[in-house]
Amino acid sequence: MTSNIRPAEVPTRAALCAVLLALLSSCTNVPLQQGTSLGSYAGMATSGGSLTKAKLRVNSPAVLAAQTVRIAPTKVENAGGGSFDAKDLALLTNAVDRALCMSLIDRFKVVGPSQPADLVVHATVTDIIATNRAVAATSTVATLGASVAMVPIPRIPIGLGGLSVEAEAVGQDGTQQAAMIWSRGANMLTTKARISSVGDAYSLSSAFGVDFSRMLVKGQDPFKETSSIRLMQKIKASFGSDPKYQACKAFGPVPGIKGAVAGQLGLPPSWSDKGAAVSH
Repeated sequence: MTSNIRPAEVPTRAALCAVLLALLSSCTNVPLQQGTSLGSYAGMATSGGSLTKAKLRVNSPAVLAAQTVRIAPTKVENAGGGSFDAKDLALLTNAVDRALCMSLIDRFKVVGPSQPADLVVHATVTDIIATNRAVAATSTVATLGASVAMVPIPRIPIGLGGLSVEAEAVGQDGTQQAAMIWSRGANMLTTKARISSVGDAYSLSSAFGVDFSRMLVKGQDPFKETSSIRLMQKIKASFGSDPKYQACKAFGPVPGIKGAVAGQLGLPPSWSDKGAAVSH
């Protein structure tokens, strides 16, 4: 088969790939922030991916034997020293809960707060790196202007935010069966700028939810397997349809298309996400 790539194009494409890789790796450095919410921090192994830092431990036999899970409300532990608006923090923690719920349904039955469960999951936000709203606004204006000209450009590489979370899954006897300390920073290419101090942390909440849930669904280190868990229910839910289990409805609907539009326009999370549907 004859290649359509001319020899002169090879260095150009290689250089382009190198530039894109460098841009992707240009993200906020968010160190792993250990809090005090987990029952134990012993035996956690270092893991993570190209953008994510993590330490984790999972008791595979116990986790894989579990069939039901309950999600306790995510809390905030001294993140940002109390400098964030309470409504923004409520949206962020609820987004974590929603992301966990929508990913755990790939294998588990998610039950409500008053029902017994094989595993109880609770997460704690341990650090929030604030997004610089002025820089985010400038990036948004530049991106929108470039989109009209069909020229994609990355975000301005300053003022990027980040998120650090720790979570565990506890069995019926109160014994920790899985735990993870997780952190990730926004990057110039894949994290859309949002004009909100928690904009990047909010965007990254879904990545945490997927990583932690995948550890429970697979019973193993989620960063060592590459298969993508994409069930039809999750695809439907991403467009705002009803989730599979009633318990997930407590966290409100996924913003869906409205949320995607808000992200493209750089609007704050509150523009498209109305938060929890009921008190939980």
